[in-house]
This record gives sequence, structure tokens and C-alpha cells, in this order.
Amino acid sequence: MLFESFQNDGLIFLIAFLLLSGIFAAKFSSQLGLPSLVLFIGLGLVIGSDGLGLIDFDNVMAAQFIGIIALIIILFEGGMQTKWSTVRSVAIPSISLATLGVFLTAFITGSAVYIILDVTWLEALLFGAIVGSTDAAAVFATLKERNIKAKMGATLEAESGTNDPMAVFLTVMFIELILHEDTSLWTLVPSFFWQMGVGLLIGLGIGKIASLSLNRINLESSGLYPIFALTFALITYSTASVIDASGFLAVYVAALVIGNSELMYRYSIFQFNEGFAWMSQIMMFIILGLLAFPEQVFQWSVILNGLIISVVLIFIARPAAIFISTLGMKYSLKEKTFLSWAGLRGAVPIVLATFPIVAGLDNAAMYFNIIFFVVLTSALVQGSTISYVAKKLGLMGPKKDTPHHSIELISIAKANAEMVQFQTSRENDIVGHKLKDISFPQKASISAIVRDNDLVTPYGDTEIKAGDFLYILVSKKDHTQLMKLLNKKRKVRRD
Repeated sequence: MLFESFQNDGLIFLIAFLLLSGIFAAKFSSQLGLPSLVLFIGLGLVIGSDGLGLIDFDNVMAAQFIGIIALIIILFEGGMQTKWSTVRSVAIPSISLATLGVFLTAFITGSAVYIILDVTWLEALLFGAIVGSTDAAAVFATLKERNIKAKMGATLEAESGTNDPMAVFLTVMFIELILHEDTSLWTLVPSFFWQMGVGLLIGLGIGKIASLSLNRINLESSGLYPIFALTFALITYSTASVIDASGFLAVYVAALVIGNSELMYRYSIFQFNEGFAWMSQIMMFIILGLLAFPEQVFQWSVILNGLIISVVLIFIARPAAIFISTLGMKYSLKEKTFLSWAGLRGAVPIVLATFPIVAGLDNAAMYFNIIFFVVLTSALVQGSTISYVAKKLGLMGPKKDTPHHSIELISIAKANAEMVQFQTSRENDIVGHKLKDISFPQKASISAIVRDNDLVTPYGDTEIKAGDFLYILVSKKDHTQLMKLLNKKRKVRRD
């Protein structure tokens, strides 16, 4: 291979090459309307041993480890970016989709696999379990820059962030049943409730500890705070996994708690995690692409079977799971149709497809190749048309207003003060008032106002408008008082 003789220098150059290629792939993916994961996986296929031959990689255990670490980072970043106020309104349907929905998808898909492939019932259901969950990495990345209505985006993100435990449980359960025929199904069911319940509690507990620690422990450098936060993600996963609870669920819940808490260096932490999540996503999908061999994935038998299974998964299993899981819930026909179409598959099914290989099951290689093809099909067909389908169904939301600016103190811990960023809305009581008429805490100062990406110098006569980004320097002891003032809602007159 090209890089075998370069040793360490070649490895460093290779990592730089992969990251640079991934960055350009992400840039082109938005212009082509394709999910970035498609180009990342494609890059791995191209530079692998069956492509240009630059890298010879077939270490399943290493790929599985890299995939798990990357998913932890991606789940953590996605959870921190999710507003609890939005998730709370869709908590029940998301949990239903993450449990009952995954089970129904796995069962229907597995039934089709039993008919299509020459495998046993347990092997077919194992296949269905592996592709049963939507993928957080794919969903977060695909929805991030798309103006989907908040309710739809929140449902999909919450579902993808919490459905991995069900998929992992079903996958491990069927592998156990295949390997040990004397294993009783009923002895495995209690472990699911243990994984979900204890994973939830660990996420809540460590998330609260992390939020308090990030605010109360003074570190020597501001650059240590994002690393400190990420450390809690790894601690959360490992703590849950050690006692056989769901590490992925624990990480997502901990991230929700941390992201919805008031944090020092909040935006530095967010920006670091966003960049690190992108790097993890690039490396993970390229590695998974390297693990596949095009001459095996694109055999006619794999393509034919993969297409049939993809049709069943996309047009039968997923819609049936959505409509049944959301019975009696406040979702319109159009919303259910969109949720059915937006069930993206990505890294999780590919990572789970390595489990049968590691376990030494018969037909494990066939599983991996077909599942890999199914993921590519889902990403290409569904991922590239999400915006189009949402537009046709009238489910496009307003353009996302994400600030591309932030102001923070260089030595916030030692100054005993912090810079608060707050975006106003029409509901806020301070909107429409002049700064001189607002009773800010004594040790609070408006440092800047950003309005429509223009800097507005704050004076006493400056009027606050809806959509303004306020940057307020405030002492730590007055932080709570300031937030109460900013979040105070306007009184609605009743005639």
C-alpha cells in the first residue's frame, strides 16, 4: 500500500488528508443536496483496498471502537444543542417511536428478510433489529441546516437520540438466542428495562453534576472547559456500560441536562463540541467506508436483495411503525407521512452490523454487505429529499436564525463575572422598551446588541426589538436576577 513505508509521518499526512477530504465533501454535499455521510462513506470506499488502494483496513474491532466513540461525541453535541422546551412537547411520541417503533420496524423488516434470504427466523429478526433504529449522526447532520418545522425536527432528533438502546438490546438479544439455543427470551426482557431506566438515571445524575462542576470549578485556561465538558460524556457512557445500562441513552440525557443549564463559557463549549462532532463524523463514516469492500457490497445479489429490503424498510416497515406508534397522538396525516420518510439510517446500523462478525455468526459478512447497501440507499433516497418532501407537505419552518457571533470574557472565572447572550422574542416583556426604562441589575451592563447581523451600539434611548441578540456583562451573583428579567413574559391583555 502507498503509506506502508511512511510509518508515523505517513500516518499524520493520511489523517490530515482524510480530514481535508471530509471538509470538502461536507462543502460539496450541501451544494449537491446530498447528506454528507454519503460522500464520507464514498470517500472511504474510493481510497480503500478495493478502490485506489491507499489504505488496507479490515479491523472490525477497531472500526467498532471508533464508531462507538464517534457516536458518543455526536450524541453529546446533538443533545447539548437540543432545547428542552422543544423536546418536552414531543417526549411521549418520541419515546413511543424509540421503543415500539423500533420493535415494529425490526419485526416487519425481519419478516421480509426471512422471505427474501435463505436464513432462519432468528437470523432474519437479527437483521431487522440492526436496521430498526434511525441514526442520530445522520438525523442531526441532515436537519441541522434545513428549515423543518420545530415539532418535526424535535421529534426526529429526540427519537434518534433515544432509540439506540432498543436497537442494541434487540441486536444483542438475537445474537444471544442464536448462539445459545437454550437461552430463554423472558430472562432477557428485564435487562431492557434495566438498560433504559438506569441509563436515564445515570444521564440525569451525571448531567447535573457536570453542570454544577463546569460553573463552580475555576480552571486555569478557558480552553479547558470544553474538554472538561466532553470528559463527562465519556464518563457517562462508561459508567452506564459498566453496569450494563444504556450508555448511548445516558450520554444523550446528560447532554440535554448540560445544554439546557446556564453555563460559563457556554458558546466556547458549544463551538468546540460542534467542531469535534464534525471531525468524529468525518472519521467515523470514512472508517466504516474503508471497512466495506466495493466488490462485495456491489455484487448483483447484494444490490437486488438490498433494494428489495430497502423498499420494505422505507415504504412499509417505517410507515407502519410511525402510524401505529403515534396512534392517539396529535400528529396530522402529513406529519406522520413526513416522519415516515425521514427515518434515516446511518452509522448505527453499520456499527451494529459488526456485532455478528465479532460474535462469529454464520452469514455475518452477508449481513454487513446488505446492511451497508441499505444504509447507502436510505441516505441517498431519503436524505437527499427531506427538504423537498417537507416543502410538498407544507412542513417547512422559518429560516433558522443561528448567531455567528459570540462575546466572552477571556478570564471569566477570575473576573467573577460572565457574558450572557440572549435572543429576544415577541413574548419577552423587555421588547419595545428603551434600555434606560429597563430595571437591569446594578452590576449588569449591555455590551452589545446584534440586530440582523449588524452591530447596534447600546445607548439609553436604544429600543429593544424582537430577534435582537443581547450581550450583557453581569456579575455572577446577579445572574439569576438578570435571567428572570430577560425571560419575563409580556402580559396579554384580555378585552
